Order: sequence, then structure tokens, then C-alpha cells
Amino acid sequence: MAIFIDSSNVSEIEEIMKWGIVSGATTNPKIICSDGVCGELKPIITRIVELVKGPVSVEVTEERAAGMIAQAREFSSWAPAHIVIKVPISEEGLKVVNTLEKTHGIRTNVTCMMSFNQAYLAALAGASFVSIFYGRIRDMGYCAEEVIRQTALMIEREKLKARIITGSIRHFMDVNGAFLAGSHIVTITPPILKKMVWNPMSESTIEEFNKIWREMKAKGQIR
Repeated sequence: MAIFIDSSNVSEIEEIMKWGIVSGATTNPKIICSDGVCGELKPIITRIVELVKGPVSVEVTEERAAGMIAQAREFSSWAPAHIVIKVPISEEGLKVVNTLEKTHGIRTNVTCMMSFNQAYLAALAGASFVSIFYGRIRDMGYCAEEVIRQTALMIEREKLKARIITGSIRHFMDVNGAFLAGSHIVTITPPILKKMVWNPMSESTIEEFNKIWREMKAKGQIR
């Protein structure tokens, strides 16, 4: 299992990388806009690659296969060993995945998937990663864990190379559900990563231990 950081904010990524728990990053147009990224995308993505030193997903924004492939090849050229091309699930997207993976040797991450059927098709097309959107599946009233579980079983049974990335994480308990259902990777925003560290009982216990230590030192019992 692995944790990726779901962010394009370089300062946030730089800080959380110090924890030693992140092995990849995911970005998308919404995240980039929300993080206030402006100017050229290349310097930001290459800096994220330098920090993460693992897979960094960058999403194409063209809508036809030829445009997506051209954009993907440009993005990949920035850091071929690390950049993974995010391709939205669609008929055009499957063509792109098949071409990038099998003709150009460029890893892909098929995104915006809400069902087992979509994930299965993406894996068969040759995707290196399949991104299942946990929170959005639950918004539709379906069980996100079951979609992940079915996809994980299929990948194992058919020995496909795809690895499941679970995104659209809304609460730190979603991380538990995704991993326990069989997700290989969960991509998590910085605010939720910080919530995973904190627990009120941990805080009160640490304060209790520190208070006892301070009192013992004040009494001269510990030097």
C-alpha cells in the first residue's frame, strides 16, 4: 500500500514530504485552479517531481484522442521517468491509454471512474493506474468499497498490471475504507493527511506525560 499527495501546492508538498510517508503525487485541473497555480505549468510539475521522486500524475485537457496524445507526450517529456499521464475515462480516453502505453511507453492513470466496469476496461486497455473516486461514488448512493474490492479481485485474478488509486477522499475514515477494500494507493489532500495525524486522546495523553515529567523535574526527582 502507498500514500500519494493530492495537491499541486509546492509549499504544502514540500512540508509533508518531510514526514517520510508520501511516495507519489496526483494533480488535476480542478486542484491546480484551486491551489491558485498561475503561469507556466512545467516548472511547477518538475518541482513536484523533484520533491516526490515518485509517480506524479498530470491530466490532459484536450478532448479528442490526437490532441490528448500530443499533450501527453509533451507533459511526459518534462520528466519521463516520473510523470504519469491522467486520462479521463471515455471512448477517446481508452484509445489514448492504449496508444500511450503500448506505442509510446508512457504510463497512464485513467481517472474519474465510478464503477467496476470502467476500471476493468481501463485495466484491459493497459493503464498503469486506475483512479476510483470514493467520495463521488458515495454521492451517487453506491458502495465505493465494493467497487474497489471488485476491481482489486479482477486485477489479481487476471494478473493485470494496473494499480488502484483511490481519490476523492472526503474524510480520514475514507482512507481506512479504501485500503481495507483493497486499494493499492490512496491519494490524499494535505488537510486530510493532517487530520490523520491528530487524535484528541493522543493529545491529552502526551500532555499528561509531559506534565508529570515537568513536575518531577521541578521536585528534583529527575535531573
